[in-house]
Amino acid sequence: MIWRGYILALSFCCCCLLLLAAPAPAPAPITHPSEVSALLAVKKQLVDPKNNLRNWDKGDPCTSNWTGILCFYNLGKDGYLHVQELQLLNMNLSGTLAPELGQLSHLKILDFMWNELTGSIPKEIGHISTLRLLLLNGNKLYGSLPDELGYLSNLIRLQLDQNNISGQIPKTFANMSCVRHLHLNNNSLAGQIPPELSQIFTLLHLLLDNNNLSGYLPPEFSNLPDLRILQLNNNDFSGSVIPASYRNFSRLVKLSLRNCGLQGAVPDLSRIPSLTYLDLSRNHLAGPIPENKLSENMTTIDLSDNQLKGSIPGSFSDLPSLQTLSLKNNFLTGPVPTNIWQNMSFSTSARLKLDLRNNSFSSIQGHLNPPVNVTLRLEGNPVCKNANLLNVNLFCGSEPGEDKMLTNFNDSIANCPIQACPTDNFYEYVPASPLPCFCAAPLRIGYRLKSPSFSYFPPYIQPLEVYLTSSLKLSRYQLSIDTYSWEKGPRLRMYLKLFPSINVNHSSTFNVSEVQRIKHLYTSWTFPVKFENENQGISKGILVAVAVGGVACAVAMSVIITILITRRYTGNRHAMSRKCLSTKVSMRLGGVKYFTFKEMALATDNFNSSNQVGQGGYGKVYKGTLPDKTVVAIKRAEEGSLQGQKEFFTEIKLLSRLHHRNLVSLVGYCDEEGEQLNLKEA
Repeated sequence: MIWRGYILALSFCCCCLLLLAAPAPAPAPITHPSEVSALLAVKKQLVDPKNNLRNWDKGDPCTSNWTGILCFYNLGKDGYLHVQELQLLNMNLSGTLAPELGQLSHLKILDFMWNELTGSIPKEIGHISTLRLLLLNGNKLYGSLPDELGYLSNLIRLQLDQNNISGQIPKTFANMSCVRHLHLNNNSLAGQIPPELSQIFTLLHLLLDNNNLSGYLPPEFSNLPDLRILQLNNNDFSGSVIPASYRNFSRLVKLSLRNCGLQGAVPDLSRIPSLTYLDLSRNHLAGPIPENKLSENMTTIDLSDNQLKGSIPGSFSDLPSLQTLSLKNNFLTGPVPTNIWQNMSFSTSARLKLDLRNNSFSSIQGHLNPPVNVTLRLEGNPVCKNANLLNVNLFCGSEPGEDKMLTNFNDSIANCPIQACPTDNFYEYVPASPLPCFCAAPLRIGYRLKSPSFSYFPPYIQPLEVYLTSSLKLSRYQLSIDTYSWEKGPRLRMYLKLFPSINVNHSSTFNVSEVQRIKHLYTSWTFPVKFENENQGISKGILVAVAVGGVACAVAMSVIITILITRRYTGNRHAMSRKCLSTKVSMRLGGVKYFTFKEMALATDNFNSSNQVGQGGYGKVYKGTLPDKTVVAIKRAEEGSLQGQKEFFTEIKLLSRLHHRNLVSLVGYCDEEGEQLNLKEA
């Protein structure tokens, strides 16, 4: 018994020793304390009226998935997790940027786009050597640009446009040796453009338009080997000339120097092989237009509002991709050559606009019978006084107005029952679905192209669709370019809808992983640059203009993606005005028919003025015809009369409950794309 007790005692001691020798469980990974304190300092200086950052005081930033925080999956060498991305775009945030942002030493993306931030840009951001994207555009930031931003040697994209930033562009920016996109437009920057920027050999887009810049145009810019877009509109380079060296740009697609106070002659740019868009309007340029032929890729030539003399060059009659030629308000003479359009083979989607107003053209060379897709304006020229010239009066009057918002109609859903899709969860027909009348819940995406290198969009819709769907690894039918409109700039705004694939289960919603994948592609700007094209009728230079000058990763573009799929995947829904870039969230009311904006545009022939039957302080009333031939009265709110979403739905609910033989009944409503419309019996 003593022996047995000894064995038991020994066994107990061994077990204790084993327990003592067993390794302790590894501690849970946490974010580096300095980064946690930095994030809390950032929140402290922000005003968050929608409480988007309400979980920033709960748990750990990386392991508790704080809103807008994306971390590296693996621990760093120091044993901590580190913040990789800070994505707080379009959250209605105000306040200021905290200097503690500089403590996020592993950050790759810093994105505060489209908020209401004020104050200056902290110089400490320049200490984040890992930063790849710095996106602060669309705020109310002021003060000067910190020299320290030039230390960001790994930065690829710098977007500070549409703020109130003043002072000069720092020469240190030339040290940003990897930057491809430098967007400083729409600020109050002043002084000379630093010639040192020509040392950034990676630069693709240089947008400095709408500032107070002065001095001269740096001739060294022509040494930039990959520059595609040089946009300096609306600055004051009074007395300066366009450098002769600009003829040596090797890959330039767009040169836009409108309203810059430039003097001298129009340079010969015929040696730029990929030039597509040229705007030298509203300057003091004099002399003749160069005779040498420009690139065959040319879509837009705007030399209006100058002091040009001589005749229209014969080479302008050999530009097969031309969409816009504006020579108005000059001193040009001679005949108007009709072979400008006669030598072109127009596709059904092509258009040519010739604006020759207020010159001294005295005759027409050829037959004055342009096709319907050619717009010719001749008013203010002596030729308009020639009563013997057949048809001349057709081109000497005022131009008819154009609709600002254009809609892509798809006949494939024209025969589908109205509102047969479920009224909840934002379902609608998939326009190009291989399965007729298939209903699904789309993701909605708002784009704005800051510097498109074309002036007429329809010919590029198809190649754009091919590019986007291939980049997103989607089928063609899953994308719908819903509406688009031109804005001042010119800039092109469009609204896209992405639909889930039609699989064997006929799923009508995206799963969470697909939403996250698509959102990451947009917010991290990781679209591929290469643009393959199926349409051989569009030249390579034009495709470069679309792919590099307007779309996705390599573009001068703003994009905000708003995830609007089913309620199980959506939290906050942002109601945006027409002035915002992202699409407005569309809500549905049970028991009341909901119509899409596209259906409303189709019913009214795109809100054609011939269908307008009334107007009041709230907006205009149009006669509309639905696909089942029902005639309705559609009241469309003007932008200044838009109600809050809650007030609008309260009105719709009240109208839906009113039933009397002397009252007109409500048929339905539309609350989409920043529009508020109601439909009543006609």
